[in-house]
Amino acid sequence: MALALDIMKGGFSAGSSKAIGGQVQNSISAAGTVITDATDLKFSISVITTAGAGSGVQMPDGEIGDSIDVLNLGANAVVVYPPNTSSQINALAAGAGFQLATNTAVTLRKFTSTRWMGFLSA
Repeated sequence: MALALDIMKGGFSAGSSKAIGGQVQNSISAAGTVITDATDLKFSISVITTAGAGSGVQMPDGEIGDSIDVLNLGANAVVVYPPNTSSQINALAAGAGFQLATNTAVTLRKFTSTRWMGFLSA
């Protein structure tokens, strides 16, 4: 994806350029232990900085082809849940989350109306 600076060179405003590239939500605190009380992520790029043991985050929903990035800089692994109980990440059951280890990131891309695939960092 092009950098916001490159998009602005094409005549777009700074705000439009940033929206095209994705918005960042920093300093997120993971919470809850199930999909219904996990912290809701609101932007396409999310940085978790506080993560208690067993805590989680819930992805925002999107259109087919959309992707989101989640980075866990917290002290513990966090559970990343799909946007709703009928959505599925990789081969997990619908509504089930997966553990994102500390100091790792995942890019999640929506392929169907209910199916997301996660691509983990090293």
